Amino acid sequence: MMAKSKFEQSLADGAHKQLQTLIGNWQGTTKTWFEKDVLADESPCEAQITSILGSRFISVDYQGSLEGKSFEGKMIIGFDIPYQRFTTNWVDSFHMGTQIMLSSGEAIANGFSVFGEYGSPEYGEQLWGWRTTLEIVGSDEFVLTAYNVSPEGEEAKATETVYRKI
Repeated sequence: MMAKSKFEQSLADGAHKQLQTLIGNWQGTTKTWFEKDVLADESPCEAQITSILGSRFISVDYQGSLEGKSFEGKMIIGFDIPYQRFTTNWVDSFHMGTQIMLSSGEAIANGFSVFGEYGSPEYGEQLWGWRTTLEIVGSDEFVLTAYNVSPEGEEAKATETVYRKI
């Protein structure tokens, strides 16, 4: 009998299997903070999560609104087997402008935490960090939370979306 590849094993009982459990249609509520601990907005959102490239990745397509203006975004999530870390790329029509954020990080209980950086030369040389966590609460609920991280390393919650499967 042939041994399973590392990817086949991950799909059977590892990180890739965990990601595949998120496939489906989801609805939720997004909270947004622009200042530490000052809630700026709370709005409904929805996401469609599909499996792509032979279950190597999942694609999260989401739509919501912020202060009455609609926005949409896309995040591709994977697990990098050689380096044993989760990876994402993220674009959206509100936060990212014309940039793509690449993030990577470690598994946490029931999910992962990834870290990326963003900035613009017009705001100076120092980049800001953006830490994103995804926590699977159950078969029909997950929470996606993002934290702004100052150049000095101070974290403040920026967005939190609680999704429920529909």
